[in-house]
Amino acid sequence: MHRSRLACIVIDCQSDRDPAETAQFWAGALGLPMGDTDPKYADLAVPGDDPRVLVQCVEHDSRVHLDIETDDIPAEV
Repeated sequence: MHRSRLACIVIDCQSDRDPAETAQFWAGALGLPMGDTDPKYADLAVPGDDPRVLVQCVEHDSRVHLDIETDDIPAEV
């Protein structure tokens, strides 16, 4: 039997904002430490196998979306 799971919560921020600044807000709101950052992405340090939390710079309106991963894509379709 295949397995699917919530892999990542992705928080978009406008490209004119620093993703690390937005991630600092979410780190405080969620009680998580900061993880890795670069000019387009910032991670929160999520423990264990919990879903990853990622802030990314985008050109469109800010949104939040969920990334699902599976070990069998044809079965999911």
